[in-house]
Amino acid sequence: MAKIISLINQKGGVGKTTTAINIATYLASMGKLVLLVDLDPQGNASSGLGVDIRNLEKGLYSTLVGGEHPRNVIIRAEEAGHDLLPSSQDLAGAGVEMVHFDNREFKLYDVLRQIRTDYDYIIIDSPPSLGLLTINGLVASDEVLIPVQTEYYALEGLSQLLQTIELVQKHLQPNLKIMGAVLTMYDRRNRLARQVVKEMRNHFPGHVFESVIPRSVRLAEAPSYGKSILSFDGLSKGARSYKNLVKEMVARDDEEKRNKI
Repeated sequence: MAKIISLINQKGGVGKTTTAINIATYLASMGKLVLLVDLDPQGNASSGLGVDIRNLEKGLYSTLVGGEHPRNVIIRAEEAGHDLLPSSQDLAGAGVEMVHFDNREFKLYDVLRQIRTDYDYIIIDSPPSLGLLTINGLVASDEVLIPVQTEYYALEGLSQLLQTIELVQKHLQPNLKIMGAVLTMYDRRNRLARQVVKEMRNHFPGHVFESVIPRSVRLAEAPSYGKSILSFDGLSKGARSYKNLVKEMVARDDEEKRNKI
């Protein structure tokens, strides 16, 4: 069964969607069967892979609210080498519509359980908020990955996010684990950025990935071409950083599996 990983940070502009796209692509390049779920109504993960959500007949809304089987909605991100459950424009209203549903926090959980055995990994790109869609992403997940920008306000809001995760663990999904934090938009010339890295490692020992994602023009440009960094510039610093991050993730998974045997 697929390991389901939700990328979450209620603060926008931290590289969450870029990280989701590139984790999915590099996992696929390693031969893993991967599904990327675009849970954000803005649809940046979909458009970042060249999909125009305005012209899609069906999107995540169709299965989350409309009851369509997810296999009828999933499309192939050919260049990225993995599947995509795309966002849709009507997903913005889903959070309001779902308020009146029974077990509303479990809607995405139910959707992904129908296809979980089709994949090795399911990566969820959550909205930059702590609303009902994000809660659905957390409840559906096995683990949470938190992208954290290396800037002054990086730790602001992190405690609120961790409290939300704790509440989900307590009341909705007791098996949810925090995979860790990945530091993004790092500029090693900036003393403040270096200080944030140090503080994160001191505050959350063992929960911060060694791989750090640099601030990179090539990473910023890639989505405008509808490509992952692997397709756009696979030799760039950003590409190497994401490749190393995914290797680190898979190594952790392999170790976890060995410990269970």
